[in-house]
Amino acid sequence: MTNQDDFISTVSHELRTPLTSIRGFAQTMLASWDKLDDDNKKKFLGIIEQQSNRLINLVENILSVTKLPKDSLILKNIDINTSINPVIQIVQQQYKTHKIAKIFDKSNPHASLDLEKFQQIMINLIENAAKYSDDGSTINIITEHDDKNVYIKIQDEGIGINEEFAEKIFEKFSRIDNPLTRKIQGSGLGLYITKTLVEKMQGNISFKNLTKGTEFQVKFPLYNIEEHVKCSVTQ
Repeated sequence: MTNQDDFISTVSHELRTPLTSIRGFAQTMLASWDKLDDDNKKKFLGIIEQQSNRLINLVENILSVTKLPKDSLILKNIDINTSINPVIQIVQQQYKTHKIAKIFDKSNPHASLDLEKFQQIMINLIENAAKYSDDGSTINIITEHDDKNVYIKIQDEGIGINEEFAEKIFEKFSRIDNPLTRKIQGSGLGLYITKTLVEKMQGNISFKNLTKGTEFQVKFPLYNIEEHVKCSVTQ
């Protein structure tokens, strides 16, 4: 099987699962509307909404993957801290019980990045932290810098990642097999997209296990925009 065949096969499976669920619950409601009480109607509609959101996220990730090789960068000198704030608001709306703590270095210099893609990276990582940690737990978002780089760290209080999966987690369609991840829906594209976007902007991404949970760190070099726009924008 070629890489393209494997891609199509995996995408087809991932699309079929939420579509089958949506159709099944819609058919049940249409066939038994008068027999269902309000609680069950709300429950079934909630499942349809949940699976619809899953489908939307999957399609958006697939579109992102197909655009990655030819997507150009629009580099600007952006304020890292300010650029993360809207992302936190978006994730907090979806994961209302999680606590998101900002530990920002207020002296961070501006970095030359594509704002939209930087925020996509942050959404992927913060959502990932929320998805794989318990309700009510805390996600720390830390920003800091030295003379050469700016660092963004996202720490969760989840179960951590076995070191043997260190490289695999960034592969396309890769999902770690453990009791928690089996319960959580996902396409296995988020971290692949994240790593690709980070490296496209001359950055680096890594992770490590904490005493409790996991820390993902993104590092971007502190270039002046004029110094690297020519070599970066076409990559």
